[in-house]
Amino acid sequence: MEVRQAIHPDHAALLDTDGLREQFLVEDLFGDTPKLVYTHYDRLIVGGVKPAGPIELDIDPAVIAAEYLLERREMGVINIGGPGSITVTGNQVEMAARDGLYIGRGNRTIVFDSDDAADPARFYMLCVPAHTEFPLEKITFDEAEPIHLGGTENANKRTIRKYIHADGAKSCQLVMGMTTLEPGSIWNTMPPHSHQRRMEAYLYFDFKEEDVVFHLMGEADETRHLVVREAQAVLSPSWSIHSGAGTSSYTFIWGMAGENQSFDDMDHIPMAEIR
Repeated sequence: MEVRQAIHPDHAALLDTDGLREQFLVEDLFGDTPKLVYTHYDRLIVGGVKPAGPIELDIDPAVIAAEYLLERREMGVINIGGPGSITVTGNQVEMAARDGLYIGRGNRTIVFDSDDAADPARFYMLCVPAHTEFPLEKITFDEAEPIHLGGTENANKRTIRKYIHADGAKSCQLVMGMTTLEPGSIWNTMPPHSHQRRMEAYLYFDFKEEDVVFHLMGEADETRHLVVREAQAVLSPSWSIHSGAGTSSYTFIWGMAGENQSFDDMDHIPMAEIR
C-alpha cells in the first residue's frame, strides 16, 4: 500500500508540476491486482482494481495496524467498467456499470470479479475510518438521488447523484457520489469552494484518451492545476479548492471524509478572490 503524507499549503505552492503530481495525483489505479493509496488527509484510502478473474482484497497490516482492511474502517465502491460482482463475507452482489456498494466495518473478506475478462469491471474504492457498523447496501445508478445543476450558457450543465450520504446508504463518515456533465459542458465546481472540515477525492473518467481535464487546486489566491487523464484520481486537502475544466464533457466520482456528512458544508469563494 502506497502512503501519501499530508502537506501544508505553503509547501504545495512551491511545488513544480512533477511535485504536484507526485503529491496529489493518483495514476494507474486499475490493474489486475488492487492498488491502494493511504493518505494522511483524514486517513482516506483511495483504491482501484480491474479484475480479470476473482481477486481478493488484501493489505499490508503494518500500514493500518489491523488484521484486515475493514476491521476499523468502512468502504464505498463504484463500478465504472463492465459488469462484475463483489463478494463481501460470502454475500455476492452483482455490479452493473455505475452501480455502487457500501461495505461496513467488520467485513473481513472482499472479492472482486468481472463477468467477462474481455470487458472487465473497474472498481473504484474509497475507504475511511469508522467507529460503528452499518449494513451492506447496494445503490444502483437509477436509485442514486439526482440533482440537476448549471446550464449550457456557463458550460456546466450537470447531474449530481448521491450514493452514500445521510439520506441514502448510511455510513459512519464516508460521503460518495457521481457527477456527470452534459455534452458541451466542461466546467465543474465553479465558482469554487473548499471545506475546512473535510477532505475530498475526485476520480475523473468517461472521456476519450486524447482528452484531458485541467483540475484546479490550491488556496483561492494561490491556485495551481493538474492535467488529469481518464481514470485518474486527485486528492484534495481541506484547504484546497477543487474544480475542473475538460477538453470534452466527462464524469467524476467525488468522495469526502472528515468532521460531518452534510453535503452543503462548503466554504464558498467569490470569483473576485480567485488568483
